[in-house]
Amino acid sequence: MRAIWKGSVAFGLVNVPVKVYAATEDHDVSLHQVHNADGGRIRYQRKCEVCGEIVAYRDIDKAYDDGEQTVVLTPEDFAALPAERSREIEVVEFVPSEQIDPIVYDKPYFLEPDSSSPKAYVLLRKTLEQTERTAIVRFTLRQKTRLAALRVHEGVLMLQTLLWADEVREVSFPTLDEPVRISAKELELSASLVESFASDFDPGEFVDEYQVELRTLIDAKLEEGDALDTAATFGDHDDEETGGEVIDLMEALRASVERSRAARGEGKGGTGKDAAGAAS
Repeated sequence: MRAIWKGSVAFGLVNVPVKVYAATEDHDVSLHQVHNADGGRIRYQRKCEVCGEIVAYRDIDKAYDDGEQTVVLTPEDFAALPAERSREIEVVEFVPSEQIDPIVYDKPYFLEPDSSSPKAYVLLRKTLEQTERTAIVRFTLRQKTRLAALRVHEGVLMLQTLLWADEVREVSFPTLDEPVRISAKELELSASLVESFASDFDPGEFVDEYQVELRTLIDAKLEEGDALDTAATFGDHDDEETGGEVIDLMEALRASVERSRAARGEGKGGTGKDAAGAAS
């Protein structure tokens, strides 16, 4: 796997350097569009509507159109945004894991320690497991500010982006507004049916049957010689940044606890110091 992003998870004064990897991959068979008469490849061209020229990807900028005027935004404009320059995954809060509705989960990423010592990484992982909480974080990736859940998956920290609240549609179906009478017998039979299908979920037991059948079809066509010459038909890394080291993990923990307590108007003694000491 190749890291797609490097930065650090920051909560309080604790800094956990990490590398970010895509946690999933697409195994669908890749298909092209071709002319049904001769198998020639159909390509999409980026054509300028003003000069009519075909424009190379490197010469394309993005723009916002308000209906009357257009504002062109260059790569330099995006790079100048403070959030885009940030390499920090900021912990906003720790919430009970069951409070996150699965509907808001989006793309998952694995986090690998990017430090000579994984102590801070392991501490954060164990803390999330012990407290049964999920960290809600903010970070910027590919010119987008993202909200995400930081949780533990099979002993590894996983960052899973979340949909923003306004991206989940509100739903109301009039047919469900009318009262519906369900008899005790109907409910009993329905529960019995569920029980007959009851099992423990194992994703490895399921396969994408369509992709398997598609691959079988393609292999059969190749075996029968029902194929075109690819050459005749179709024609012939970011700089890495080094994560910062955690110089004194215990001191950062103590300072973070004391700062949190001070913000709540509590004293420095007692729980805050005990919590930091217990971590050692």
